[in-house]
Amino acid sequence: MSAQTSLLDKIKHMPREYYILSALLFLFFVSWAGCYSLLAIWLQRFFNLTGQQTGFTYAVFSVTAFCLQPFYGFIQDKLVLRRNLIFYLGVLLSCCGPYYIFVCEPLLSMNTVAGGVAVGVYMGLAYQAGIGVLESYTERFGRRAGFEYGHARMWGSLGWAATVAVTGIFINIDPHINFWMSTVAGLLFLVLLSQLKTTKYSLSTTDDHPGTGKKQNGVSVKQALGLASLPRFWALTLFVFGSSVYLVYDQQFMVYFSHMFENPEEGAEMYGYLNSVQVFLESGCTFLAPFLINRIGAKNGLILGGTIMFCRIFLSGVVEGPVALSCVKLLHGPEVPIVMISFFKYITTRFNPALSATLYLVGYQMVTQVIGSVLAPLAGWGYDHYGFADTYVAMSLIVLVMTILSIFLLTGKSVAEEHEINARMAGKPKADQ
Repeated sequence: MSAQTSLLDKIKHMPREYYILSALLFLFFVSWAGCYSLLAIWLQRFFNLTGQQTGFTYAVFSVTAFCLQPFYGFIQDKLVLRRNLIFYLGVLLSCCGPYYIFVCEPLLSMNTVAGGVAVGVYMGLAYQAGIGVLESYTERFGRRAGFEYGHARMWGSLGWAATVAVTGIFINIDPHINFWMSTVAGLLFLVLLSQLKTTKYSLSTTDDHPGTGKKQNGVSVKQALGLASLPRFWALTLFVFGSSVYLVYDQQFMVYFSHMFENPEEGAEMYGYLNSVQVFLESGCTFLAPFLINRIGAKNGLILGGTIMFCRIFLSGVVEGPVALSCVKLLHGPEVPIVMISFFKYITTRFNPALSATLYLVGYQMVTQVIGSVLAPLAGWGYDHYGFADTYVAMSLIVLVMTILSIFLLTGKSVAEEHEINARMAGKPKADQ
């Protein structure tokens, strides 16, 4: 069967679970974008927080997520495809509107530190740590049900894009609209999650260890802690150290962009449109990225993503004007899908796939939060004292150095070897690849 025919056949015959998981990702990102996409503008416009104070808030949710991610990852690996932890996240999403309006806003009005902690802790609990659980759950389910993680994750990007297209308008009317939108998305998330059936795939062989062929549905604390003794694990975290800079870059980019307009309200609205275009582009690239990574290999995909990231951050500090800056920002579209999908394909072909949630939440998400908690306040200080442009150039150099080191330190495998491992995990003969 040709590759083209196979793709068309897969699209026509996606399992029911693919559509439910895609919708869950869509709703999660709608909820997240509603309360996060314009967070820095909300804090600075309505509560007069400085760049450094805003950076402190981001650091709080980075630290919160950092503390939670090892537990989230290990718990989900123990649960395998059971939905307990996902239901817990849905409840948190549903509480967004009341929490922001009736808890965070009064605290921010009385004390910016207490308010910043309140915002940061919730964001870390629900979104910053929670997204890793949902993404790793979807990736594992995809291996078992026969669909690509990227084809489901695309709908998450579409959810973000659809939301940020209107958040810039709503914040000028009443920011509470965005928070209530997050709550409604969370309630719909819970309804859809109740329809997801997992029994059919609970005995799949896709978590067999590719090296031993032994079933790995059960994981232990010893196995999880054993990751720290592997040099290839630390080589991977070094790459993540560099790639996580993009999140710090994104946190207050909206402020830099909106200041290029005479009217702050116009700047916020235009940023919403830019962010929407960017994420629509990201969704298309998320669908296409698996085909690219399957051709060039997971390691080359990570290096390519890191190179694009360096170019995006460096050029943001060099170009002038909102049009040029917008074009550079759109490099986010191909960059993030390439990095994320390459990362999942890398960990499932170099490590025990039964620990995929732990590897993703610790090796990617947790390291990202460490860097975020350290760099966010420093970046905020740099914005206040040296300006956005010079700070971006300095941040881009971190990405460049780590990407170059990763060329030599990441574990190499041929594309054929990766395909063979993936076929074995999916229980397919080599000829299907």
